[in-house]
Amino acid sequence: MGSATPQDDHTARLSDRFDTSVPHPARRYNYWLGGKDNFAVDRQSGDQIAAVYPAIRTLARENRAFLQRAVRYLAAEAGIRQFLDIGTGIPSADNTHEVAQAVAPESRVLYVDNDPMVLVHARALLTSSPTGATAYLDADLRDPDRILAADELRRTLDLSRPVALVLVAVAHFLTDAERPYDVVARLVEALPSGSYLALSHVTVDFIPAEIVARMNVELAAGRIEQDAVPRSRAEIARFFAGLDLVEPGIVPVTRWRAEVPESERPPLAEASIYGAVARKP
Repeated sequence: MGSATPQDDHTARLSDRFDTSVPHPARRYNYWLGGKDNFAVDRQSGDQIAAVYPAIRTLARENRAFLQRAVRYLAAEAGIRQFLDIGTGIPSADNTHEVAQAVAPESRVLYVDNDPMVLVHARALLTSSPTGATAYLDADLRDPDRILAADELRRTLDLSRPVALVLVAVAHFLTDAERPYDVVARLVEALPSGSYLALSHVTVDFIPAEIVARMNVELAAGRIEQDAVPRSRAEIARFFAGLDLVEPGIVPVTRWRAEVPESERPPLAEASIYGAVARKP
């Protein structure tokens, strides 16, 4: 019998991290976007949430569109050529590197996520234009120092030059006890002047009170998962402390540099998530 190789050990460790009995936010988000990289438990969880908030699929699509508009703005108008995308999620259409490199082929992107399903799909993320670069780091937003010290980051990004920190639909998975503002501030602190933060975050600011009340009942009964912590606009604004907000500021994602007329956008109650981009002075 031959001895196990390092690759065998890595595959075994990765397999140990898959738990198909528990829904995972990245796989559930993939399901809402119409993807196929999810399990029955994720679909069941997604359907339970959709039964309470039927617009959840619209929210997921509009958040994805915000990501693409924000990255396009950063590459085309702000001149950013380096992106640190944390909470990447399972690859979908028009990922960060595809949008950025369509504008500037020399763009460099480091993706960070802690979901083993995303790691399985890392090869799809690692495609790049010949003049640019993409890399993937298996790490958790809750440990910013590990991200900043990683070899993958040093090989991919130059922290002496401006970087866009992309935290789209991920900060809301940190509870208050996990000090989300300190985590984001630590990452921003490590970036030079001229860097940017692009962030989106769920809220209940626009959801009718009766739906919020029903959500709370379902959560209390354990019938839907409590993985995201919705925050108000004022609470979300704290993530941008000390930064210069890009117009139009902190707004529902459907209103951030929208590309379609207001009459064609979904109602705010169907996409109750804020988005903003800000520059580090």
